[in-house]
Amino acid sequence: MNKSIAVVALLATLAACSKPAPPAAPPRPVRTIVIGSGTTTSDLSYSGDVHARHESPLGFRISGKVIERLVDVGTRVSAGQALARLDPAIVAVQAELARVQMKQAEDEAKRFRDLRARNFISQSALDAHETALKAAQAQAGISGRTEDYATLRADTAGVIAAVMVEPGQVVAVGAPIVILAKDGEREVVMSLPESALTRFKVGDNAEIRLWADAENAGKPYRGRVREISPAADPVTRTYPARVTIVDADSRVALGMTARVTFHVGSDNGIMIPASAVMQQGEQPAVWVIGADDVVSLRTVKVIAWRDDRALIGDGLTGGERIVESGVHKVHAGEKIAFDKAVK
Repeated sequence: MNKSIAVVALLATLAACSKPAPPAAPPRPVRTIVIGSGTTTSDLSYSGDVHARHESPLGFRISGKVIERLVDVGTRVSAGQALARLDPAIVAVQAELARVQMKQAEDEAKRFRDLRARNFISQSALDAHETALKAAQAQAGISGRTEDYATLRADTAGVIAAVMVEPGQVVAVGAPIVILAKDGEREVVMSLPESALTRFKVGDNAEIRLWADAENAGKPYRGRVREISPAADPVTRTYPARVTIVDADSRVALGMTARVTFHVGSDNGIMIPASAVMQQGEQPAVWVIGADDVVSLRTVKVIAWRDDRALIGDGLTGGERIVESGVHKVHAGEKIAFDKAVK
């Protein structure tokens, strides 16, 4: 009996030893790039929208109910053209109220002049009513022109960039009704990150390309930095900037998306994506791919950071292939898979 048990155990052991080994893990797929030479042109690009240099919010000089809006976004208007109108009935009531208030102020002033002539009141009491009369007269004078003020007109030629009201709304004095983008200069409004703020100044030249021309490689426009805000946007923590399009033509339409590129010279170093850099202790490092497709970690010296790129001064050689992204999932000595056609 014991011999039978021993035989069974031996057969089980031999069967276990005969099981095939598990297949080896396939190489990890990663994104890689082949780095360039040691001299890099530092072109920095930012996206923005085309605006008019002068954009004015226009509003009524009096309050009232809007009964008609005569323009829409994109409407081209000329100087003096009517843009919106207020309800004339309400305007007439306001004018009549101003006249009644002026008549009351005149009667009060006349009565207090008589009292002052009899020394029944002080001069300061009379002065207060004289001041009230002047204010009522000024208000009546304004109300006398309410027919003109009830119609909002463009003060110059341009394009309606935005509308803020619809017929039926009651608006206060000076509330923006439309935004008028005046004819003339066009510029790109963009945001600069804090890391790039010290690299640019007012007057710097730039190259501007419209994204609408990306497919047919349209001509670049000349740009010049006109304004850089000294304060960061409280939400995005970026710095608004405006770049004038020096040679804008009819193809540059309001609201278009544009890319502004600054050619800031050459750097003695190798520019790689910032995503390729990881920390090895206190030293930055990069995964370098050998001829056998095995990765090894190599420390590098980062000279400067350029938004989403890093300028490497030492540790890499032009022509080497490195891991571009997913660097925290790779292990030393690991064999990886990548598209060898990708440079």
